[in-house]
Amino acid sequence: MSKNLFNQFDAVTSAAWKQKIQFDLKGADYNETLLWKTDEGITVKPFYTKEDRKEHDAIFNQKIKFNISQSIFISDEKKANHIAKLTLEKGATAIEFIADKKFDYKTLLNQIDTKATFFYFRCSFLDADFIHQLDSYIKSENCYFQTDIIHRLAETGNWFHSLNADFTAFENIVSQSNNTIGIDATLYQNAGATIVQQLAYTLAHANEYLHYFNTDISNKIHFNFAVGSNYFFEIAKLRAFKILWKSLVEEYKYNTIDAHIFTQPSIRNKTIYDYNVNMLRTTSECMSAILGGANTVNNLAYDAVFHKKNNFGERIARNQLLILQQESYLETANTIANGTYYIENITQQLAEKALLIFKEIEKNGGFLKQLKAGTIQRKIDESATKEQQQFNNKELILLGTNKLPNTKDVMNQHIELYPFVKNNPVKTLVPPILKKRLAETLEKERLHFEKQQNN
Repeated sequence: MSKNLFNQFDAVTSAAWKQKIQFDLKGADYNETLLWKTDEGITVKPFYTKEDRKEHDAIFNQKIKFNISQSIFISDEKKANHIAKLTLEKGATAIEFIADKKFDYKTLLNQIDTKATFFYFRCSFLDADFIHQLDSYIKSENCYFQTDIIHRLAETGNWFHSLNADFTAFENIVSQSNNTIGIDATLYQNAGATIVQQLAYTLAHANEYLHYFNTDISNKIHFNFAVGSNYFFEIAKLRAFKILWKSLVEEYKYNTIDAHIFTQPSIRNKTIYDYNVNMLRTTSECMSAILGGANTVNNLAYDAVFHKKNNFGERIARNQLLILQQESYLETANTIANGTYYIENITQQLAEKALLIFKEIEKNGGFLKQLKAGTIQRKIDESATKEQQQFNNKELILLGTNKLPNTKDVMNQHIELYPFVKNNPVKTLVPPILKKRLAETLEKERLHFEKQQNN
């Protein structure tokens, strides 16, 4: 008896499956009944076979043990150090430090094993000397700086200082330290870009740096993605980007290096009302990140949209990842999607469609030129508006918000952080790309109604 049970059965072609399905439909139209099209323009079929698969095993055959990360804002170095040590003791293996000014890194990192811990530094200031000093102090390949001057322009509409000053400082950072270019793609997802747009814009964004330096800096580039709730498509998104990044680097004839990916859940689908549902959303999103091959997963607390950071929310977020890693046995699960016809087919389609947009951007002068012309912002706004309409029409559901809302849920007294888009009257060089949650307008209406009821 053969060890492979499949050898005992005749192979069935895709055409044979489709013929059988059409027979069972009893006259109903196959295309209208069983096919549906996504916002990315991808037609999803009711079944997939090995004929739909295009192998990329060389990219996905290495198992990755993902890191569990937690974000810590540096307002007081001693407090941040205490939180970091406690976080690492409780199971995290990575820390994302967020800073809006220079800090005492010796106090911050006191008694922390800088060789065993992965560090991600997200600074809202640009200082080449400081970053070089910090990098020299840590002396670890596991230290990543999320420095991205183009993201600064895209998010705020302005450079840190000016185009020339920013690129001069950026050159100094890149020339003196490793892992210094952190392409921040979270902005595109959180602003409402489609998955294909996210892939294309991130690739074009990174290509601006490859083109500018005109030398092999690919090993200094890493990526920060936001992951949404379209489970299988988000798995495919990260896998597709790995294919695209490999292809781009090979075009430059640089040494091929796998894309290092830092992920966090999207804020676009998070809600204030019935906020415990956010835990379900982030669990799904973290699973997509893990199965998609993320190197580090930084979960979002279920109440992060409207609450200041608190021990309970952070502990739950960390424990979600620990359960996925150690109790669900997803510690090295990035290869699980290998051989899944559906995911691999979506992966290939996303990559191909993103590549077309990328080529169009390059044909028209590159990402930075398109950003300055407002083309990128306009395209994202069109996608975001379409998605918002789907939410408003209840075609896109956020449970507990635009479907089955708890009308007794009262939130006015619980909001500690302003959870809506802020209007910034500052003059900008380019229109900024604005992050906005889908539920904002509906939530404002409910909060206003609450106030009226209390008056």
